[in-house]
Amino acid sequence: VTMRHASPNRPSPIRLGVLCVSIVLVAGTLVRAEDWPMWRGPTHDGISAEAASWSPEAVAAGKVLWRASVGKGHSSFAVAGGKVYTLGNADDQDSIFCFDAETGEEVWATSYACRAGSYPGPRSTPTVDGTLVYTLSREGHLHCLDSASGEETWTKKVATEIPRWGLASSPIVEGDLVVVNAGSSGTAFDKKTGKLEWSAAAGMPGYASPVAMRTGSRLTFLIFSKDSLIGVNGKTGKPLWSQPWKTKYDVLAADPILVGKSNVFISSGYDKGCAMLTATSRGVSKVWQNTNMRNHVGTCVLHDGHLYGFDDKNLACIDVKRGDTKWTQAGLGKGGMMFASGKLIVLSENGGNLVIVDASPRAYAEVARAQVLDGHTWTPPVLANGMIYCRNDAGAVACVDARGD
Repeated sequence: VTMRHASPNRPSPIRLGVLCVSIVLVAGTLVRAEDWPMWRGPTHDGISAEAASWSPEAVAAGKVLWRASVGKGHSSFAVAGGKVYTLGNADDQDSIFCFDAETGEEVWATSYACRAGSYPGPRSTPTVDGTLVYTLSREGHLHCLDSASGEETWTKKVATEIPRWGLASSPIVEGDLVVVNAGSSGTAFDKKTGKLEWSAAAGMPGYASPVAMRTGSRLTFLIFSKDSLIGVNGKTGKPLWSQPWKTKYDVLAADPILVGKSNVFISSGYDKGCAMLTATSRGVSKVWQNTNMRNHVGTCVLHDGHLYGFDDKNLACIDVKRGDTKWTQAGLGKGGMMFASGKLIVLSENGGNLVIVDASPRAYAEVARAQVLDGHTWTPPVLANGMIYCRNDAGAVACVDARGD
């Protein structure tokens, strides 16, 4: 793969303002409220521990600190060390962008040839691990770059069949491995050298990212193929068990969600619905299944015994024990969402509405709303260090000031 620094005529950020942020210096190290270094956050569950640095009232003001244009795609954001990373595509060139998280000034960008495809652009989100950042293209270009400079450390073309709408897995770093959903049940590389550690048999992957499940010293990766959830031995890459989960068009896009030590929640669209599984090294069994939560694109979040997510075009809440519906709310489409300090942070599918909702099973209770973008989006927003990063499918990025007084 030939990479080059993005040309001057590619999309560039539009600086609208300068953010002044309070910092704490401890032994010369910058301490930040809460970074978000990978897809679905530091614990890979869509949940942020950030609390004091943001407020719904600040979101309602709709103050956009800066905007950028990154090209088409569905990549979300990784935020670490004062930088924000994302992907986009223009003229069949993918670009990896690094911005100053506070000002939107471009720190670096690098590009490589990659077809945009249908529903154009990258699907995955960068992963930052220390001084390195990992990205995966819809055609299987796996890059490891220096997070400060964008210089290439190593690159691989992942050997896999490409699903109809391109690879969508974000790279997941676990121990010394970087794992992607490629092949029939995943592929793992040494995160420092790019050496292939294990790979699945030939086959079509699903669209979801791998999820690491630890039980004592045992590491299992939960990986969707095109029509099954597979438990994979984290050391050898060998499949341990498989749960069939067939959908129309083989779209398994929402990540599995860990519930306790051995339960796994899965959900898919096209009226497939959802199920609770119990998974061990010996096999997998089904606890319950219904159609009360149908995640077409986005993944649910789990809070206090309830799952919140998009049941097709409605935001919904279901009970985790039996899957009973607690409430549904129309009007937000198949949007994206995350959770922080008892609130759902939601970006609507159409119209660019950033909406804050109480995470309560009692009823849908909206507490703040601001329009920050226009157009269509499936990408979940990201809260990090008092700022919320949003984008639409066309590549317009908005950084919203969510800091309270």
